Amino acid sequence: MESTAGDIRSRQDYDIVIVGAGPAGSTFARLLPSGVRALLLDGRGGRGKPCGGLLAPDAQKALARFDLTLPREILVDPQIFAVRTIDLGCGLERYYQRCYLNLDREKFDAWLRSLVPDSVETRRGRVCAARREGGGFVVEYREADGALRQAAARYLVGADGAGSFVRRTFFPAHRVREYVAIQQWFPEQHANPFYSCVFDRETTDCCSWSISKDNRFVFGGAFAPHGCRESFERQKQKLAAQFGFRFGEPLFTEACRVLRPSSPASFCCGEDGVFLLGEAAGFISPSSLEGISWAIRSAVALSRAFHAGRAHLHGVYASQTRGLRARLLGKRLKCPLMYQPSLRRLVLRSGISSIDLIVP
Repeated sequence: MESTAGDIRSRQDYDIVIVGAGPAGSTFARLLPSGVRALLLDGRGGRGKPCGGLLAPDAQKALARFDLTLPREILVDPQIFAVRTIDLGCGLERYYQRCYLNLDREKFDAWLRSLVPDSVETRRGRVCAARREGGGFVVEYREADGALRQAAARYLVGADGAGSFVRRTFFPAHRVREYVAIQQWFPEQHANPFYSCVFDRETTDCCSWSISKDNRFVFGGAFAPHGCRESFERQKQKLAAQFGFRFGEPLFTEACRVLRPSSPASFCCGEDGVFLLGEAAGFISPSSLEGISWAIRSAVALSRAFHAGRAHLHGVYASQTRGLRARLLGKRLKCPLMYQPSLRRLVLRSGISSIDLIVP
């Protein structure tokens, strides 16, 4: 793809260009072998992606392997120990214990970026073109001041999420089941803050969520692209009428793509010098849409490939991610219990593993 906008100010050479500075890109950049010349492109613009901002046990475990200490300022109030699970179709609800950490997602990502060593050059810039050239790659990106720059590298790493520019450019035929995640923030109006997980087959075959954060109430969900906003608003109306959710006027609305792997063909790790990490590769849980742990694990896997030497990088990365792909496909086994209405209702009615609230 060629860029036509503006004059290119400069071009620099690197061993690796990493597109995307979320958990996958930042972790990979931090774990690179010494001596590797790398550029980390942080393409943030405006608000962050819709994310509940709950650090699941799998993500906590992925971080624990680095012996990292989470800064206190990343956490937000309240910390809640049960998830309110709601089936709108039959009006059932249950509470289940969950050990999530409630955090500020933007601050969490910024903390991960702060761990990247100074040996990795980090720039704020959105990629607008990328092509193969001379046995490597040339990436054009536009910085916040409008300057258009070029970076040349032997390897290109796409850690740029569900709508990955890198994947779309170099693997345009690769398709994964795609949803639109919509999330709104409201002033908190509930007397007792809570987390929730919502199922409603009428509006989506995926799930929705709510979280209370520092006197704000966050509600979001994943919906089929066609008619997604109408489905989102209809689900809000049903939750308000049937379960007393209080929304009011939103402070702001955010949306992005989200992937949901369903088969081995859902994953694309890259080839011929292009590597994909995290959700760009299809690494996200098909049952819960949790992606942070898989982003970190895939970054570790690719860093191991580069530490092993630059021969057979793709083969080593494929081998290192074989277990990740198997575990993600294994999570498909949970999906019928969560998303098939009759089975889900059977589980909810049974009360297995649920907790009963003791209200004074």
